[in-house]
Amino acid sequence: MAPGDVFDVEQCTDISYVDTGMYDTAEYGAVYVVDADRPAIVDTGIGTNYERVLDALDECGVAREELEAILVTHVHLDHAGGAGFIAEACPNADVYVHELGARHLVDPERLVEGTKEAVGDQWQYYVEPEPVPEDRIVELEDGDVVDLGSRELTAHHAPGHAPHQVVFEDHADDAVFTADAAGIWIPEQDRVRETSPPPNFDLEQCVTDAELLRRLDPDVLLYAHFGPGPDDVDAVLKQYEQVLREWVETVEREVIERGSEEAAIDHLASTNEVWQVWGDHKARAETRMNVRGVLHYLKTREAQ
Repeated sequence: MAPGDVFDVEQCTDISYVDTGMYDTAEYGAVYVVDADRPAIVDTGIGTNYERVLDALDECGVAREELEAILVTHVHLDHAGGAGFIAEACPNADVYVHELGARHLVDPERLVEGTKEAVGDQWQYYVEPEPVPEDRIVELEDGDVVDLGSRELTAHHAPGHAPHQVVFEDHADDAVFTADAAGIWIPEQDRVRETSPPPNFDLEQCVTDAELLRRLDPDVLLYAHFGPGPDDVDAVLKQYEQVLREWVETVEREVIERGSEEAAIDHLASTNEVWQVWGDHKARAETRMNVRGVLHYLKTREAQ
């Protein structure tokens, strides 16, 4: 598997995904193509190499003028950074996004500032996003249904990772596009990993979001990071709840044992377990970001 490769989702009908090569890393970022009566994509990638998404449409037999829906799970730029580029290339596609995130797609300036602060030197992999025309934005609320003709997708608000995050339930295939609500699935290691970026990570709400996914009881989880998940959906969601709790406990413990936040960040970044999959630079940077997200959450909790 390499960036640009397109794969069918075996558990579903007419759903494919492309490895976008996000952060110059294979098997990290996926964008899904839904070949329905009203064709759609779910998420857009980071914006860099957005042409890979357009190539995936071509490979799936969807002409650019036929794409009708760009479904953005949330406006973090690793999911929404390509929205403006793809909207420009696909002139008949509306962009669906939770109401709390809509303004950031129309005017991404503050989103860019926040992303630079959160991701640090990972910004080198990004591209400045193009604004989405306001008249092409469709704002979503919890429970709204996106009608694609031959299938319907229900948006469920899942704000633990970000207040503007939704997951999309595909009733035709009993699948859920998870956004970041189910963590990061690492196929090579056959396990789920935490995602806890600043400033909005909320442990309790993330656990609630995972419980929501369990109640939906899908046959397959379609991860933005990365690809279709394992067959035992309930087990991996329970695992993710435990991963989150243990991750927060680990960060708390390391700060105490190391004597400072920066020492804890450095230690956890240098002892991460995914460098062999993502490469050392990405693995360290991702871990640093996730630790900072937990630290922000802990300070917020203490202040309440």
